[in-house]
Amino acid sequence: MTTTATTARPQGRTAGRPKVVVLGAGFAGLSAVRELAGVDADVLLVDKNAYNTFQPLLFQVATGGLNPGDVTYSLRTFTGGRRRVGFRQGTATGVDADAKVLRMAEGDDVPYDYLVVSSGIAANYFGIPGAEEHTLTMYTRNGAIEVRDRLLTAFETAATSGGADAPCVVVVGGGATGTEMAGAIAELRNTYVAENYPELDPSRVRVVCVEMLDFVLAPFDDSLRQYAKRSLEQRGVELRLGAAVAEVREDVVVLKGGEEIPSALTVWTSGVSAPKSLSEWGFPQGRGGRLQTEPDLRVQGSDAVFAVGDVGAVEGSPLPQLAQPAIQTGKHAAANVKRLVAGLPTVPFSYSDKGTMAIVGRFSAVADIKWPFARRFTGAIGWLMWMGLHITLLHSFRNRLAALANLASHYVSRSGAQNVITGEPRSVPQQGRQASDQPRAERDPQLERQGGSAA
Repeated sequence: MTTTATTARPQGRTAGRPKVVVLGAGFAGLSAVRELAGVDADVLLVDKNAYNTFQPLLFQVATGGLNPGDVTYSLRTFTGGRRRVGFRQGTATGVDADAKVLRMAEGDDVPYDYLVVSSGIAANYFGIPGAEEHTLTMYTRNGAIEVRDRLLTAFETAATSGGADAPCVVVVGGGATGTEMAGAIAELRNTYVAENYPELDPSRVRVVCVEMLDFVLAPFDDSLRQYAKRSLEQRGVELRLGAAVAEVREDVVVLKGGEEIPSALTVWTSGVSAPKSLSEWGFPQGRGGRLQTEPDLRVQGSDAVFAVGDVGAVEGSPLPQLAQPAIQTGKHAAANVKRLVAGLPTVPFSYSDKGTMAIVGRFSAVADIKWPFARRFTGAIGWLMWMGLHITLLHSFRNRLAALANLASHYVSRSGAQNVITGEPRSVPQQGRQASDQPRAERDPQLERQGGSAA
């Protein structure tokens, strides 16, 4: 049935014009909507949130460098200036490919002629006991806020105790997100905490990064990996390379081999997968639950459903789950929709690898640039490139200005004068006590980790 209109724009099928539904407002989804400009169709963007989140900067929110609003953008603002483009806030629960409707948790259906699925990712815990229950993730705004609040609460709790319970923070995963997170926490300890918490000995505040491989930043060249490793170690990050997690408890991370690392906060960045709910949608799935597509990005067996970004993968040629592949696949799927609307055949997707970047800390980053020229950068030059690119990619001038001001304050100001953005107190485990020993009254169920896909 036709959905109830929530704006002046039509929300159901319109006679004479096909309807294109884009599910998910991440990089891929917004790229698809932009490309659909001018198409002779009604476009509907669907997302469970009323805002887009710029995920590459969430680690800055988690360490107090940015406000949550600096990295979020109203989807009503995004669609408001676009002709025949509407927005619907809601959660998709499935697809009826025969009836061409998107099932919604709110109880109604959203009809479509073409559907672009760009619903994002969720954490992959690989079946490790306790990992889902006792770790926080960095894939949503709420997740980053909770990491920040628990991290700063751990510092305050330790200061109140006179420094006797200096916290240990464990980051699981040595990819770009894990490296950026571990480096940012270490710098926060070395600068802001060292100068503003006289009760704490910063050398007793530990930051541990656990990575199953023998190096960090696996997708990068070995020279860049070695630079990142040295940079992390110079900041005081304890690296556990070639180490796998066997179990996660509320206050302890247990490694295979028996080492137990006490943890006031464990951040999980070790892997991602498609949302579990996609397994019930009846589409072919591959590694990590990604929807398997044909070269033109249509889901195998479907002539009207495309899968793009992190959630889709051409069989045999999966792309990395990064911003550039998401942007390019979203744009290409939309271009193919425009071709179908015009009665033209689709064309296969070809990825243009422009390179990858990762920041380690203040004036320290790695950049492997492949377009328009192939070259690698480290140090301050890499850091400036990383900063410039990510601020430029923010969706509005207001976001760019706010992020630039806050990051300048965070990175360029005298260390102790950093304007660390704080939030609400959170419950943190007491290190060295088993979770079962902690009174339930000390744990607030309203403050549990929030995560999930973007749509």
